[in-house]
Amino acid sequence: MAGIPGYRDTPNQPWDENALVSWDEAEQFIRLFHRENRDAGPVERRLEEVRAEIAATGTYVHSAAELTFGAQTAWRNASRCIGRLYWRSLVVLDRRTSGTAEEIFDDLVGHLRLAGGGPASRRRDVWSGSSRGDRRAEPDWTPPADARRVGRIRPVISVFAPARPGRPYSRVWNDQLIRYAGYRRADGQLVGDPRYVDFTEAMTRLGWRGKGREFDVLPLAIETPGDGVRLFELPEDAVLEVPLTHPEYRWFAELGLRWHAVPAISNMRLTIGGVHYPLAPFNGWYMGTEIGARNLADPDRYNLLPVIAARLGLDTTTETTLWRDRALVELNRAVLWSYQAAGVRISDHHTEARRFLAHVERERRAGRRTPADWTWIVPPMSGAATPVFHRYYDEADQRPNFYLDPPARELAQHGRTTRPAVANPAGTARLMSRCPFAPVVSTTAAPVDSTPPVREPAMSEWWVPRQPVGREALNSLR
Repeated sequence: MAGIPGYRDTPNQPWDENALVSWDEAEQFIRLFHRENRDAGPVERRLEEVRAEIAATGTYVHSAAELTFGAQTAWRNASRCIGRLYWRSLVVLDRRTSGTAEEIFDDLVGHLRLAGGGPASRRRDVWSGSSRGDRRAEPDWTPPADARRVGRIRPVISVFAPARPGRPYSRVWNDQLIRYAGYRRADGQLVGDPRYVDFTEAMTRLGWRGKGREFDVLPLAIETPGDGVRLFELPEDAVLEVPLTHPEYRWFAELGLRWHAVPAISNMRLTIGGVHYPLAPFNGWYMGTEIGARNLADPDRYNLLPVIAARLGLDTTTETTLWRDRALVELNRAVLWSYQAAGVRISDHHTEARRFLAHVERERRAGRRTPADWTWIVPPMSGAATPVFHRYYDEADQRPNFYLDPPARELAQHGRTTRPAVANPAGTARLMSRCPFAPVVSTTAAPVDSTPPVREPAMSEWWVPRQPVGREALNSLR
């Protein structure tokens, strides 16, 4: 089966949270680090230190240089990422000493500000049409001086404390630091992002109160061994958003669409030399199709293609008119246009495909393999028109790397997991802070581990298209 697109040549192994650090993995990583960093010193001396640490504690501590190299190499090995040409540019923030929920939250806010190009003015004044309208359309308006760097998205990873064998660890339940809530109304109508309806309901049970709008930013659910689960709302200046307009169609702005600028994945486990970092959120920048061909277009997400097709006056009674394709192109044009007009870094899928092949060639010259999942590398729009479509790739499980564990996936989907969560020392109450300076609010939600086991939905259940978001529905929420 070698060479079949999307086939995993080497399956990754499930994470045993009780297992000691593997000496073989530790040795392989240390030798790799010294081989690619000639000024790192004698490798045998470092191997002796690591072996002694593992024998004494069951694990070992990475140096700052090892941590940086390991995180960057994990990006280099991420088989589903098309944007790996710039893996050496990843900014690595060492947050291993942050232990409390407040410390972790402060660091995550700092991560988003740095990744977004901060310091910045408050996002609604700079980037979105508030009650004063979209000021970027005014010819005499100049952005504030401190806002001119905003939008130069930087690849950043924040690495928090590693897991210790057999001990509880800190984690973030959200799959991304910034995502939008989904609401199920009494009449069955879905508002917001349908993907996060269950997660939003879980956050509501824990004390959060959303506003019921299409683009309400979800709180961060941070779980630590000492505090249990606590919810924090992100400050506005940490959430850079872009209102979506179109270069030709003025009606597009009337849809009231927007999307966030920093795609920061927060529930994947970083593995470096046998040491596991369950909390290591990282971001690059968006490729336009991630927003325009998936987040806003998928039938089980915002399902905007029927809305746009109707506004374009397309015949949607037959597929032979290719109305979906035409609507998809205009939606993606709007995304690219809007981000570029706002000065927010974004790439198109044709450019990113060429960059990926440049990365593959660069790695070949360096004597390294480039693992890649064909089903993820090929863009979800105009795939055959990109050069990455016309070849196969090895999908070897090379480490360091990032992994999505089943409990983390369940938490991000449903806000609960079959794995018992850490008990809150304050009892069954869950705590929420609406901002870093607000007083803590207690709630009376049920213990997290009292929920029934999660049943994975059948395809017929999760692939039910939601009703498309129309202009009237959006306006009714304002």
